[in-house]
Amino acid sequence: MATAKKLKIAVQMDPIESINPVGDSSFAMMLEAQSRGHECFYYVPTTLALENNVVSANVFPIKLIDDTQNWFELGESKITDLSEMDVIMLRQDPPFDMNYITTTHLLERLHPQTLVVNAPDPVRNAPEKILVTEFPDLMPPTLVTRDRSRIQKFRETHGDIIVKPLFGNGGAGVFLLKKDDQNLVSLLEMFEDSFPEPFMIQKYLPDVRKGDKRIIIIDGEPVAGLNRVPAEGEARSNMHVGGRPELSDLTEREKEICAKIAPALKERDFIFVGIDVIGDYITEINVTSPTGIREIKRFGGPDIAVMILDAIEKRR
Repeated sequence: MATAKKLKIAVQMDPIESINPVGDSSFAMMLEAQSRGHECFYYVPTTLALENNVVSANVFPIKLIDDTQNWFELGESKITDLSEMDVIMLRQDPPFDMNYITTTHLLERLHPQTLVVNAPDPVRNAPEKILVTEFPDLMPPTLVTRDRSRIQKFRETHGDIIVKPLFGNGGAGVFLLKKDDQNLVSLLEMFEDSFPEPFMIQKYLPDVRKGDKRIIIIDGEPVAGLNRVPAEGEARSNMHVGGRPELSDLTEREKEICAKIAPALKERDFIFVGIDVIGDYITEINVTSPTGIREIKRFGGPDIAVMILDAIEKRR
């Protein structure tokens, strides 16, 4: 659905030359914005600056090309007051560290006069492995701590467990430990050296062998599901570690989960959310830079970039 008003849309993301355009959701959204006649711009978060209460960045005009070899052309960059933009898409990948959190503080000074998608202050207060804990009845048994004795007791109670960083992403640092695995203490030592935060411990769900489903939610409504089946011998289902994606209709339980979390998403005005569901349980609510929309379209699902731009235009 085209809009009569041309918008200036900037995307804050990782270096554009480093993405894989075949599966990159930010790229899909930029292509859709460009097709509607909006002006597209791009910058990396390391160029963000705050001076005299003005938030600026080194911004490039950008032209997107749906080509796997040559997918962008940049114009001449200049330091730009970001309040001149109508929309900023907050799309750099986690980790959700203090650098990421600082960018949300800066962008909060612009929002909502400049619409930031997703809104920076709720994103800061709702990292994916924390927001989900507001719904304990929808989750597998879960413990958030760095207390070794609590973790050991949790494993004694629940058997096989998953241990993962609280603010990681993309399946990095996710470990499956069987109930008789003797490496728990060694793993916790490594985590203690690597991460200052607590860790997330969850009961292992054997249903993950059937897939870890990413469900895309736009404006609080589920629009598509992409099941990701782990590769043989792999506990993680993330696509970049070999997970096999397949379009998947939502089950009644998954619709129930979406309905129960919808008020919390709408309250925070999250436009684009991706939740992860294994069997009957939700494991994460991704609000920082959800992915999967190009795969969904490629497998015959809806064009979610269209829905996201419709939601943005409705607000502008």
